[in-house]
Amino acid sequence: MTTVVLKPGPPARTAHAFVYETLRRAILGGDLPLGYRLVQADVAAQLKVSITPVREALRDLAGEGLIRIDAHKGAMIREFDMAEVREIYELRRMLEPVSIRKAVERITDDELDRAATLLELMEEERDPGQWVELNRQFHAVFSDAAGSPRLCAILKGLRDGAAVYVGLSLRGQERARREQADRDHRELLAAFRQRRAEAAVEIVLRHLDATMAAIGRLA
Repeated sequence: MTTVVLKPGPPARTAHAFVYETLRRAILGGDLPLGYRLVQADVAAQLKVSITPVREALRDLAGEGLIRIDAHKGAMIREFDMAEVREIYELRRMLEPVSIRKAVERITDDELDRAATLLELMEEERDPGQWVELNRQFHAVFSDAAGSPRLCAILKGLRDGAAVYVGLSLRGQERARREQADRDHRELLAAFRQRRAEAAVEIVLRHLDATMAAIGRLA
């Protein structure tokens, strides 16, 4: 097995956070291929840390669904599963409109400003993995504003499960996909500021369908 060279991110508060953020960005940005086996000792050696923060980071990544930990094979980047993709996006198409209609009525100016700040960061970001993370945070602003903790938790799980596939959807057409996604995000933010719930629902469904179509072309 060829060893992938990890590109360390900026220093973090702890070794655990440093390893977690480096691996997460590499997974979301496609630096680590699907199905790749993460050997704890190799990761620790590359990032110049002990085994313990690597083990903790892998556990957290498994909790997000970005990797799978097998009793025999160890930690592996999840493999491409089109059936899973379809299920995730089918559920998101059902639940996102419910969340949006609730959020439009409750979202505050501070939350809208937070979404605007994240959008600006996304438009300036050049690292694909970091863009995917900012994208996840952007959409979370609206589901958090819905005031429905159970619904928010379900959507968070679905977005975490979709994150690696969102990164995949950028491959080969990153600039065009990101520009289109950022246009959708600007329209979504405008619809929320204008309290136009049905317009926001239409934008999100179109956004989800475009991502799903881009992922489907990789199958």
